[in-house]
Amino acid sequence: MSAAVSGGQEPSISTGNPGLSVKDVNQLIMEFLMFMMRAIVLCYPVYLTGSLGLSISWILLSMLMWTMWKNNRRWKDQRIDTAIDFLENEKDVISTELKAMNMPAWIHFADVEKAAWINKILQQAWPFFGMYMEKLLIENIQPSVRSSSPHLKTFTFTKVHMGQKAPTITGVRVYTHELETREVILDLNITYEADVDIDADVKPAIKVGVKGLQLQGMLRVILEPLIGQAPLVGGVTMFFIRRPALQVNWTGMTNLLDGPGLSHLSESAIVDIIASLMVLPNRMCFPLIDQVKVDQMKFPLPRGVVRVHVLEARDLVAKDTYMMGLVKGKSDPYTVLRVGNKQFKTKTIKETLNPRWNEVYEFVIHEAPGQELEVKLYDEDTDADDFLGRFSLDCGDVKKDREIDEWFTLEDIETGQIHMKLQWFSLHTNPALLQETSDGLACAMLAVYLDSASNLPKDHREFTHNEKHGKPPKEARLTRRTNDPNSYVEFSIDQQSQKSKVVFASKDPTYDECFTFFVHSVNNQVLNVEVKEHEKKSSLGKLTLPLVRLLNVSDMTMDQRFLLERSGANSQIKMKAVLRILTLEKREPKVVTPPDQAQEKVFSTQTHPEPQTPVPAQPVQGIPKVPVSSVPLSRTQTVPVPMPSSVSSYNELQAEYTPYRRSTFVSTEPLRSTPSTPSQMRRYDSHSLLSENSIASSRFDLTDNATYPEAILNHQGSFGQIQLTLRYATLRKRLIVIVSSCKDLFSCSERGSDTYVRMYLLPDQTWKHRKRTSVKKKTVNPVFNETFEFAVSMEEARTRKLDVAVKNNKMLHKRERKEIGMVLIDMSEMDLIKGFTEWYELTLPGLKKTN
Repeated sequence: MSAAVSGGQEPSISTGNPGLSVKDVNQLIMEFLMFMMRAIVLCYPVYLTGSLGLSISWILLSMLMWTMWKNNRRWKDQRIDTAIDFLENEKDVISTELKAMNMPAWIHFADVEKAAWINKILQQAWPFFGMYMEKLLIENIQPSVRSSSPHLKTFTFTKVHMGQKAPTITGVRVYTHELETREVILDLNITYEADVDIDADVKPAIKVGVKGLQLQGMLRVILEPLIGQAPLVGGVTMFFIRRPALQVNWTGMTNLLDGPGLSHLSESAIVDIIASLMVLPNRMCFPLIDQVKVDQMKFPLPRGVVRVHVLEARDLVAKDTYMMGLVKGKSDPYTVLRVGNKQFKTKTIKETLNPRWNEVYEFVIHEAPGQELEVKLYDEDTDADDFLGRFSLDCGDVKKDREIDEWFTLEDIETGQIHMKLQWFSLHTNPALLQETSDGLACAMLAVYLDSASNLPKDHREFTHNEKHGKPPKEARLTRRTNDPNSYVEFSIDQQSQKSKVVFASKDPTYDECFTFFVHSVNNQVLNVEVKEHEKKSSLGKLTLPLVRLLNVSDMTMDQRFLLERSGANSQIKMKAVLRILTLEKREPKVVTPPDQAQEKVFSTQTHPEPQTPVPAQPVQGIPKVPVSSVPLSRTQTVPVPMPSSVSSYNELQAEYTPYRRSTFVSTEPLRSTPSTPSQMRRYDSHSLLSENSIASSRFDLTDNATYPEAILNHQGSFGQIQLTLRYATLRKRLIVIVSSCKDLFSCSERGSDTYVRMYLLPDQTWKHRKRTSVKKKTVNPVFNETFEFAVSMEEARTRKLDVAVKNNKMLHKRERKEIGMVLIDMSEMDLIKGFTEWYELTLPGLKKTN
């Protein structure tokens, strides 16, 4: 017994549920005692009233007044909570409220725009589209249906009416800055509440039809390539990014499909047909010039690969209960990840609200931005699994940031966060970048475009008995002559297997499909291709393609006809195999000039100072090195800019800062004289704005010998990074700055640094305008998550600069400077209404970072 107690284990109580511990039993007893006390408190006034001989009306009056007070208090709390929620999430609240409103076309949003002119065009052209659809159904679809089965030889459309209601475009978003200059991408939010009326006769006694349907989804339209001649666009590509939502109203015999058990199945079957035509990775393509090939438009190479590390979760909601809900238990959480049609499920962690999965999944991304990673958490139960929260992330954000490692707050649930790490892998053709690992993760991606097959045998007997002569087998003599085969193609690489669609009654089938596979070992893995007969699953031909062959061909691509083995004498399959190396490219942090770097102007120098030679930025792996003279200012690269020898005012100092855009920042590293003794380096600031008495001492070092510690002066490398979020609350007229965290800071001791962040919204530098976080002790990766507000107008905020300094709270000597990193952020060209979160590189004045 003593051993059990010393081990820290709680003894189990032999109750009806063997899983109850002493803590659970104590909690149950306390809840029961509280229930009894509440009952006594409520019943005592009734007993007191009866003992004093008072009327029952006093009790009823008291209960009425208490109920009115409670309802008024609840209503007041709801109003306060609604107001606070509106202030904290004003963008989401406004967007939600405006979704159901029929807003005028002149209202403009930054992300999604109204498209009333498109709706007018659709409404005007809809009758002519109905005429086109009637001709298409009768002349094309009807013969195809009749030839698909002997039972449908009399299938006839008796009525085709597309209705008077045209589809409505509720919003348009145009992508231009995120893409190459030769393409334009439009996202159209489509809502179609159709009054269609289509009837058909399967047989004289069987009538089917559709009368009304509802369709809602996001249609992406890509205009590429842009060319310098008419019609200015080489082709148009359309597809749904996600499966659209569909509801169908059936008539005739198909009205049975409206039943509770069949409606979902019928609508899912139609959505599957739509998905096979124009839901990613499938597309509808319309080339406008002869130079554009349909297969290149329909099956372009993916944009990249996203690797998702599902690490852990915390503070999940407890869904399991004991003793009829009196005792709350925990949950058995698992995670479902989905990108397009690909879906994965993690393992289930039993009895925990803080699970750890540490699992890795990979997704092929065809469109970024556009495709979203959808994450849902559930509590596994024997009947129906309970919902634990969700969140979604656009893969374009992962492509932009290259790597995201953070906690995501779950939506549609009270509490809960999930920790995930997402990495973006680019596709390259350089074999030198190939790095095979032993942890089971992919090192390359294989894309296979299946075009067609030719001269397929009717069945396997045609080539297995071709060497035998004389009488045919008895089975062949007793059966009638077989038709052309119904075939499909199956691809496999180890455990990965995918199948094509079935092409009926054709010796020369055309498949026109694309498949992707993850490759873990290029030198050892093989692509197996097998053409099979649909009904009997018998083989009609095989092909084996070692992936190492693709490493040695041009552009790692093989586009040709392959001769099938164990097939007909001249049976071939035409396909295109493309191999691409997965490469994780680290994103270069944004380097912003620190405030004191531009303001310091005098250094004690040698008699004959030698200017420092700027170190050229190293090119990122996979990107060719560009000469400094030809690099535009929007590139993240260190560009030397000459600094004047003296600066008279703060305004002149501000003019020396190189302008930068929101997405990229340009660092300026002036040519300075090298001080003879770094420890004697002094700094003087401009006094043209405010008097020295009103300036906070944390902003300026007023002592003559305020120097950096020797450890900082001798430091070789980066001073770390800081993550900030900036946005402007329009209704409250506040600039909101969220200090999230820092990483890889300079360590002032063996156990880290006692760090905090100080901020000024320049030119305000008084104690009143100083913002400061709390101190995080003994760490070089502090997490603050603190929010600060500046009361400025939107126009004024665009003219300001945010001065941010990371400081150490405890230095070795009092006269040493506390700064261990600084950054100055210009907000003149930033989209503060939309808001953004960025990592900024920290630097120090007079000290040059060495890579």
